[in-house]
Amino acid sequence: MGSAIEIKNKQIVIDGEPAIIMCGEIHYYRLDRKDWQDRITKLVDAGCNAVASYVPWLCHEPDEGKFDLDGSTRPELDLGAFIDLCHENDLYFFVRPGPFIMAEMKNEGIPYWVYEKHPEIIPVAWDNKKVPTSTIDYLAPNFLKAARNWYKAVMSVIEPRLITNGGNIIGVQLDNEIGMLSWVSNSPDLTDFLLDDFTAWLNNQYSNEELTQRYPFNLNSPEIRNSHIRSPKEDYTAALHKDLGYFMRNRFARYIDELRSYSEEFGIKDIPFVVNIHGTSGGRGFTYPIGISQLYESYTQAPGYLSGSDIYFEDLTMNNFQDLYLINGFMDAVHTPDQPLTSVEFNCGDGNFGSTFGGRYDPSAADFKIRMCLAQGNRLINYYLFTGGYNYRLDTMRNDGNDRVAFTGERHGFAAPVSPEGELNYTYPRMKRVTKTVMSVSKKLAAMNEEHDDVSFAFIPDYYMTEYRYPNSEKMKEILTNIEANRAYGAWEIMARAMLISGYRFGAADIQNQPLDPKKTPVLAIPSARYMSREIQQKLASYLLDGGKMLLFGEVPQYDMEGKPCSVLSEVLDVKPAGSRKSSEHYYLSVCAEGWAAPRPEVRSNFSQTFKLGNNADSILSIYGTEESCGFDSKVGTGRAIVIATAYSCDVDLFKQALEKLGAKAKLVHDFKHHGIFMTSAANQHGERMLHLLNLDGLDKEFHIYDQDEKLFNGRKILLQSKDGVMLPLNMTFDEVKIVYSTAEIVNVERNQITFRLTQPKDIITFETDKEILDSDEYNVERTNNRLIVRSNKHAKVDDSLTVKFR
Repeated sequence: MGSAIEIKNKQIVIDGEPAIIMCGEIHYYRLDRKDWQDRITKLVDAGCNAVASYVPWLCHEPDEGKFDLDGSTRPELDLGAFIDLCHENDLYFFVRPGPFIMAEMKNEGIPYWVYEKHPEIIPVAWDNKKVPTSTIDYLAPNFLKAARNWYKAVMSVIEPRLITNGGNIIGVQLDNEIGMLSWVSNSPDLTDFLLDDFTAWLNNQYSNEELTQRYPFNLNSPEIRNSHIRSPKEDYTAALHKDLGYFMRNRFARYIDELRSYSEEFGIKDIPFVVNIHGTSGGRGFTYPIGISQLYESYTQAPGYLSGSDIYFEDLTMNNFQDLYLINGFMDAVHTPDQPLTSVEFNCGDGNFGSTFGGRYDPSAADFKIRMCLAQGNRLINYYLFTGGYNYRLDTMRNDGNDRVAFTGERHGFAAPVSPEGELNYTYPRMKRVTKTVMSVSKKLAAMNEEHDDVSFAFIPDYYMTEYRYPNSEKMKEILTNIEANRAYGAWEIMARAMLISGYRFGAADIQNQPLDPKKTPVLAIPSARYMSREIQQKLASYLLDGGKMLLFGEVPQYDMEGKPCSVLSEVLDVKPAGSRKSSEHYYLSVCAEGWAAPRPEVRSNFSQTFKLGNNADSILSIYGTEESCGFDSKVGTGRAIVIATAYSCDVDLFKQALEKLGAKAKLVHDFKHHGIFMTSAANQHGERMLHLLNLDGLDKEFHIYDQDEKLFNGRKILLQSKDGVMLPLNMTFDEVKIVYSTAEIVNVERNQITFRLTQPKDIITFETDKEILDSDEYNVERTNNRLIVRSNKHAKVDDSLTVKFR
């Protein structure tokens, strides 16, 4: 008899109980079969409760129609045996059968014969150029026919092993990083078949008259149409950019739906289907929302889908911590009410991808990222790659330099916590510690949601619809350069970082596709470019008139997304954009504070948008020497907007002051002077809470924590050690024992005993319980009213383990 798995209320629910899934990716096909158990044992020892793996089509059907899914040609290709072995070890399984898997495989895991037999599926890019990657026109009939046959074969192994059928498979990923290859190479899929599809889509979107205005050529002539779309003229590049982006979102969704239909045809039902989102780059998240933009229609089109992030952030530091926080918020903003956050590629190794020891990570890297993701409501994390392995040689030589299944050489995953040879690297112990800590309180975390203050960060998917651009278009260069400059860099580096440093806990709001209600979103922090659609400008104008409050950072828009003049927002703000100022070699653009923002030191800037202000707007920032306003506070109906339209410094107090004037106050704060602390909290419906803290710096920090102006921990200071993270329970109950508060972190819960990781020179744990606490030399017990206060006799830096026993 099987178990039920559901996606509801932003939770993964197995047999009625919310669950946290901690996976590790083990590529069975890259290991000798005799080594499978050793790697699984190391995964279990690390605290994980699930295994994940790609299933490479390239390996299992190297020749058309000749499948090996049972190890008949290579013992390590016995997929069913590997999944069953994981089941024997009481582990869930998350299966990722492609068709594309990437994973550094040749052809991204697609068999050579697919490309060779069906050359028409290989896309044509701008100006009829050859696509430099191994991408495919996803909906090409012959590709889908081959993919269906692959699914028929692989699902015959997967279906009987679903959790609903008594097995251990809890999720099936459909393809991998869809659209990523086209994006990174700026090579849209422009096959003849796709352009036929695009034309049909255009005819459904626009009238004949509208199409004639948008595209001044004959769309009904394939030869003329193909030429004009592959090499567009300047007068319609903006229209093409918008339409092609919207069309590809729809097309990706149709492709996912097609793969799901094959899966269901072959018995895969009542189980989550996962869509993987790509986009982090260089240890930053600036480009990650491009993947969200490309794929959000794919995983929101019907119930039963999960979206999974790719988290490649290197160390989490003061430089990039806001990136991870924001992208988690953006994903949540576009989800349906039932969809939780998950991460299906969570980088956990030492960063030595180039085998040079130059990209080395701190042991805190995975720990910090796990803690932040879980604090924000992530329910599944897949350590990628948990263990390395080997790339075997193909049976048919390709004469490509190594003839192996992947391009990384013989050894693969040499940066993983477990090496190809099975040795543990220095990242493993810290990863093990945090995983076991998470699993010790997983039932609590699985039902908790982050607590937010009264401010949301705006997300506009179309600001990230920049995966394609015709390289010879100056107009698109101008539009997209401005959008890219304003959508992330300044707003993330300045506004978002200042908000988090100030203690603000905030979600994100999809202001493009979702209603914008001042009652649900009282204050909105919005990165804004010179370009913004008329629809969004009108929505923001109505929001302000209805009482909404807005902190805008960037530029007040003057055009819509196709470059046509549109001043809806500036008109309601009662300002008129007058121009801009830029710093140059001998012009040191400087900004002065005035109005309520004064007094403040003059700040150097590289760009400022300037305004003529109406009667309802008061200047708060101006250009030195000209006194032109580049920041203002505007009354709009019953609403209010504060605009910072200049590249300002990360003045934490200015942003805090602005948000408080708009009515948003950070309720959970600390008093450490030098910042470098990430802090948030999560709670469940029973009022149980978890306080999440990260010390992003390499120095110990001591401070008070205030929750709605009240000092926590009975007024005592907390010591947060360098590069450490903690989850501290508040009003959390285990088996009739309530932890009112604790400066120590729970690491294990058993009947009549709780084990903690100590964090202080002298930790304190306060209980409410009718049970008796057994005496111990390791702690003293004091009774105050109805509470039992345990004071540790250990110093956390000497011995950090303490077990409190009850009777």
